[in-house]
Amino acid sequence: MGAELRVGVIDSGCSPDQAAGLLGARRFWLDDGVLREGEALADQLGHGTAVLARLRREASRVPVLMAQVFQQHGSTSALQVAAALLWLVEQGVSVVNLSLGLHQDRPVLRQACAEAQAAGVLLCASSPAQGMPVYPANYPGVIRITGDARCAAGQWSWLNSAQADFGGHMGGQGSAGASMACAALTGRIAAMLRDQPQMDAQQVLDRLRRHAAFIGPERRGVVDA
Repeated sequence: MGAELRVGVIDSGCSPDQAAGLLGARRFWLDDGVLREGEALADQLGHGTAVLARLRREASRVPVLMAQVFQQHGSTSALQVAAALLWLVEQGVSVVNLSLGLHQDRPVLRQACAEAQAAGVLLCASSPAQGMPVYPANYPGVIRITGDARCAAGQWSWLNSAQADFGGHMGGQGSAGASMACAALTGRIAAMLRDQPQMDAQQVLDRLRRHAAFIGPERRGVVDA
């Protein structure tokens, strides 16, 4: 992709130890409906800490910027996520991990994603294995990632399903499965771009498809003959 590789993470922040190794961090919050931004705080939810750890397990030497949009609770707004994304684009990131999903399609978030993609940024977003689509995963061009129980560490699947493009190693159960799988595959993509910076978005997708450990959705209860 040419420029120096930087990875953005939009989440609940990170631990103080992790923060010491970040290239930059910024917090985005709403105050009576008004968007504010300022210095990032320590992660109070633990989600971003786990996401960042999983991402760095796959891409250890990649500069990371953290945009904090959660605090005590796992909820945020399209306005916060959009502002965080545009800030990361301004910082020159090549890839953004969004281990989150909003249930409503909001124009402000759709536009921010379109602007990021126009700037050449790859967007990786978690998507539930079942149920209604979430955003930004359901926007055109966003890489949709969910958890896949078949995948061990370092593996991923090419699902090409209504729910997700790829599945990844969850490293745990429950609602965090897609979040951790998204972080793992984002880290793998970052490692690809670190080692071969000339790759473009289509080449990244082609490589992920070629080297997937599994193809197609998991068929529970079905045994291949």
